[in-house]
Amino acid sequence: MSGQTNQHSLLRRRDGHHARVTYEELFFDLVYVFAVTQLSHELLHDLTPTGILQTLILWFAVWLGWQYTCWVTNWFNPETPPIRGLLFASMALALVMASALSDAFGDRALVFAGAYVAMQVGRTAFILLSLGSDHPLAANYRRMLGWLVISACFWIAGGLSESWMRVGFWIVAVLCEYVSPMFGFALPGLGRSSTRDWTIEGGHLAERCQLFVIVALGETLLATGAMLAGTETWDVSVISAMLATFVGTLAMWWLYFGTSSKDATDAITHSDDPGRIGASFHYVHAILIAGIIATAVGNDLVMAHPHEGVKLAYGLILSLGPILYLAGSAIYKKVVYGTVPVSHIVGALVLAALIPVLLNTNLLIAGWLTSAVMLGTGLWESRIRRVCADIHTVSD
Repeated sequence: MSGQTNQHSLLRRRDGHHARVTYEELFFDLVYVFAVTQLSHELLHDLTPTGILQTLILWFAVWLGWQYTCWVTNWFNPETPPIRGLLFASMALALVMASALSDAFGDRALVFAGAYVAMQVGRTAFILLSLGSDHPLAANYRRMLGWLVISACFWIAGGLSESWMRVGFWIVAVLCEYVSPMFGFALPGLGRSSTRDWTIEGGHLAERCQLFVIVALGETLLATGAMLAGTETWDVSVISAMLATFVGTLAMWWLYFGTSSKDATDAITHSDDPGRIGASFHYVHAILIAGIIATAVGNDLVMAHPHEGVKLAYGLILSLGPILYLAGSAIYKKVVYGTVPVSHIVGALVLAALIPVLLNTNLLIAGWLTSAVMLGTGLWESRIRRVCADIHTVSD
């Protein structure tokens, strides 16, 4: 199949070398810096169960829009004029979608849903028309388009509905797009795709996921810097709060890039079923980056009110953000190494046990405690990887 797929003029050339991430893709990602910022701000201003659920739904929409585009640019060359134009059109729609996030459960629901549906369905239909009916990838894109049209009905229905009806419709829409690849976009009359048919370039896909993590972590740092710049008096508590949030962000970076990112590229590249590994990466990163967004909200609270007592909602977001990140990171490393790191399990348990303690402190102390746990987990994981690498070197 790989020989046939290379015949199409819009596809990337598979010459055995790592397919580089293009400037067009990096430009596209800039919209998602804005989208992540929008989501973290919305969650910060509505730390209620309803607000969390709504933010979670919107996050999956943001992630799925990026994910499906990422798969297209893995297969198709963004430097060809048709794919470049498709990417820029998707970027414009993503910008409208991101701008509507703040009122997606209000007056701009239909704008949000319409922009998202136009991006998902339009992109896939364009690729299908470009491929032609006989191309080996066409059957997969027909099934994908079928599921995106089904989900589009629920997105639009949600945009036309109110309150909890909207929530229900949009949850179903998210499940249609998130779950359908798990069973090969199976549809009656159209069959089912196999992950072995997804002739992806592993290094490129891993790098795209890594760049999105950088986007999310970068937004976290930008938020910390903005809060510091907006503070009138820089006293010891403000500087300490900045350091606490910076250390926590640094720990998240180290847990991802310092211990597993290079191995992740090798895991996809050398897999006998890179499509399956690549799909798993996308499922896992939705969880991992959600943890970064939640942690960014906790960082904003620490920076804004370092001396304020920790309310229940504050304590939960300060702990659950890092816990969610460690959970995503643990599953990610299970995909890469085949085992769940003990350090992540212990770190998550310590963070959960800290919640009652946090409720009896102020936000500054709480920020330092959660950051210390993340840093300790990173150091532990780094030591384990170093020992494993030494053992591997000796055995060779």
